[in-house]
Amino acid sequence: MTGRLIKLAANIMKVSSYGFHFLFPKKRFTLPKRAAPWWKCQPSEGGIPKIIWQTNFTDRVTLPVYLNYLFNRLMAPTFEYRFMITEARGEFIKANYPDDVYQNYSRLQIGAAQADVWRVLVLLKHGGVYMDIDAHAVWPLASILKGGSEELFVTTRKGELSNYFIASVPGNPHLKRVAERINENIAERRYPGVFQLTGPGVFNEVLSLDEVDTVSYRHACNQGSFTNRHFQYIDKKEGKWHEQQYKVDLIRED
Repeated sequence: MTGRLIKLAANIMKVSSYGFHFLFPKKRFTLPKRAAPWWKCQPSEGGIPKIIWQTNFTDRVTLPVYLNYLFNRLMAPTFEYRFMITEARGEFIKANYPDDVYQNYSRLQIGAAQADVWRVLVLLKHGGVYMDIDAHAVWPLASILKGGSEELFVTTRKGELSNYFIASVPGNPHLKRVAERINENIAERRYPGVFQLTGPGVFNEVLSLDEVDTVSYRHACNQGSFTNRHFQYIDKKEGKWHEQQYKVDLIRED
């Protein structure tokens, strides 16, 4: 019920945003690289760090995307926020991982695949909660994550693992297996599409639902309520990765 109410309110904002951007077509809002929690609290001992991670091809976004960001801050007021654009993702991986990992990452020519790699590696290093730029919590994030828990993955309508929401402690062995398989997939050019090469397909191939902590997306995190393809990719001529992977080779030749 909460998720449906949020979706209704978010859709009203989304429709209203068409009028806003008709009147102000060049107006964009800036996502911060780093933002402190809205409410200060005692740091928790153990468990998943209170950090929200997001990434996008640009930090200059439309009103719906910015409203989505603000809503997540509201649902996680005790969480720090960290954001990286394309260039920053590469710099992070180069500084924190072996050269072969960075080189394989650099061979990816579609931003969504790069983001797939980065989200796993940044959580392995620092821990926290990753959410796609169009994803939003449907309940206060602190209550979704049980105290002392080490991970949480969302399941889709089909009961499969997804990667648009991942919560983890640093050094999670399950994420380490995912990262290793992604690196192998790129090195060996195993799949022609983003989904199987770096995306949710890897999680479902490597991990079993019986061995990881999961929650239905209905009770944790949803997508596309506040924004849509038009507002997310209005400044990206290449469009969404679904179309891009048919126009550009996913992996650059050595």
